[in-house]
Amino acid sequence: MPPMVQWTPDPTFYPPPRLAAKAPPERLAYVASFDPARQTPDALAVVDVDPKSASYSNIVGRLDLPNVGDELHHFG
Repeated sequence: MPPMVQWTPDPTFYPPPRLAAKAPPERLAYVASFDPARQTPDALAVVDVDPKSASYSNIVGRLDLPNVGDELHHFG
């Protein structure tokens, strides 16, 4: 019989809000970006959310999906 698989949580995920509040602030946010008219492919935008950064509140990276209709916002 194979051994039991032991799941370990992602160390960057804080299940209770109490732990999330104690965590260091995020410096980057990953945002699904899409065109409601479905004329251009979805994209993953990386936004600088560090108020001390020179590029604060700007998109600092972007990954476009290859095809219209790939619908990044439906992936988990």
